Amino acid sequence: MKKIASFTVDHIRMKRGIFVSRKDRFGNTVLTTFDIRMKEPNREPVLDVPTSHTIEHLGATFLRSHPQWGSRIVYFGPMGCRTGFYVILEGNLSSLDVLSVITEMYQWIASYVDEIPGASAAECGNWRDHNLDMARWEALRFLDVLKHPLSENLEYPS
Repeated sequence: MKKIASFTVDHIRMKRGIFVSRKDRFGNTVLTTFDIRMKEPNREPVLDVPTSHTIEHLGATFLRSHPQWGSRIVYFGPMGCRTGFYVILEGNLSSLDVLSVITEMYQWIASYVDEIPGASAAECGNWRDHNLDMARWEALRFLDVLKHPLSENLEYPS
């Protein structure tokens, strides 16, 4: 089998940031998948499941409710390796195109103090497995990268 594109990225040299993972065409529509890498792979402890679950609920709620970007959000969810998230948006986009909305999302998560959206037995299949305090802490930590990104935080290592 052919190796998928995400397995060809040098995870040893990868930094935290926002990266274009792939672009797919469906007729005239382009979908851009972004790699939102909160942890340096194989060098930092990964996100624990409750923290990741909370960021997923908050991030998806924020993005799908966003007045400018909401209608273009296809998906937001965690990576299996637990070092970050994927977000898929309609459009032929770059990391710089989405930097402001992703930064806005992490600022919102870092300051969020209300009930976690969708965290009830009727709305979620694992509703008890959340950690808002750690989600806020991880979001605040990731904002350090988003507020002053370098090229290594916006482009995969070559």
